[in-house]
Amino acid sequence: MQRLITESLLRWKDNPDRKPLIIYGARQIGKTYSIMEFGTKNYASVAYFYFDNNPNLCRLFDAGFDSIKSLIVKLEANINQTIAPQKTLIVFDEVQACPAAISSLKRFQETAPEYHIIAVGSLLGVALSRTAGHTASFPVGRVDELNMFPFTFQEFLTEFNPKLIPLIQESFDNNIPLASGLHGQVLELFLQYLVVGGMPEAILEYKKTENYTLVKAKQLSICNNYVLDMNKYTDTKTRAVRNEWVYNTLPSQLAKENRKFQYALIKSGARANDYELSLNWLEKAAVIIKCNKVSEGKEPLANYEDFLSFKVYMSDVGLLAAKSDNSHLSILGRTMGDAAKGAMTENYIAQQLKANGFRFYYWESGNRAELDFVIQIENKIIPVEAKSWESVRSQSLEVFRKKYGVEKAIRISAKNFGFENNIKSVPLYAVWCIKRENAVFLS
Repeated sequence: MQRLITESLLRWKDNPDRKPLIIYGARQIGKTYSIMEFGTKNYASVAYFYFDNNPNLCRLFDAGFDSIKSLIVKLEANINQTIAPQKTLIVFDEVQACPAAISSLKRFQETAPEYHIIAVGSLLGVALSRTAGHTASFPVGRVDELNMFPFTFQEFLTEFNPKLIPLIQESFDNNIPLASGLHGQVLELFLQYLVVGGMPEAILEYKKTENYTLVKAKQLSICNNYVLDMNKYTDTKTRAVRNEWVYNTLPSQLAKENRKFQYALIKSGARANDYELSLNWLEKAAVIIKCNKVSEGKEPLANYEDFLSFKVYMSDVGLLAAKSDNSHLSILGRTMGDAAKGAMTENYIAQQLKANGFRFYYWESGNRAELDFVIQIENKIIPVEAKSWESVRSQSLEVFRKKYGVEKAIRISAKNFGFENNIKSVPLYAVWCIKRENAVFLS
């Protein structure tokens, strides 16, 4: 399965100033598979070390070492394999289980940069924040870092119809409508993506069987595994239960017309002080996407961030579909209710923008207007209006543009590409095209 992160890994490999690389991301999104495939294709060998439930391996680091050379000798003995500078890719998997191994990355960078090393951890952010000692062990400034996400819709197309990708990109770049037949075809693939989502296991099941019931079973299993992680990587039972309660309430949070997160939906009398740590845990574990409100549409947006008002999306729209018990028949047949359509559309867009590295917000003006997403590209503020299907009435968008003197905007809907009244029309299936580096339409 082809992943976009491979391009970033190749750039890292070829960078003469390369540092040890840490890759973050939720469980079961394909991190280890992508790294091992990259290593197999681009190195003479791969030295793989798995730290979870491996005390003997952890003791090699906990005992300390005189030099990286002496550590390499121990690692070679551990796997009975030679580790050659430049030619062997060293992989530390689930490295959060061994803080001393994380600390060793600093020594690799300072004294042995000739070794190519990638460390990966599904719950690395969570584990590092559990104790001050673990946090202190992080090699700040001595590592390169990458985030990995579930399959974007672009990657989904790579699996099912890659020939469509350049055609979509050309239409996006030039504001030229895609041929009507192709437009309808990609919309159907988009609806399939809403059901299947971006988890590799679900995609492989769909490719193998085309059975949405089996796909849903895979997705619910992933959700259950996330809950198990909450118990394993949480300090107290109370905190683990609260994490689970927050996670389980996400479908109902998004089902509301006003999708602002409400603590009262978790439990009667629930208070922010009791659950903000749970939200922080879920965000660090990369199983949710948090979108804070911005009080003003001015540059820089970060100066106007309201941390007390926010929306929470699931990291994968397919997991949302499964956890919400949305029928694939309703999604594919376009018969979902407005609230369900709106929730899935917003979650999908948030997922694609997050994967493209955007920090995004939502905006509202009392009861008069609400804008789903606001992003910033360089010094430009870009309002993004999301429509779950073909309706393109834009009262909120126009209120925002007028209030802040914003000339250009993006409207995402089921309609074809176009550019009118300084509004760039982007079909739902082309959100992945919105990137900082191709924002030519802003000039």
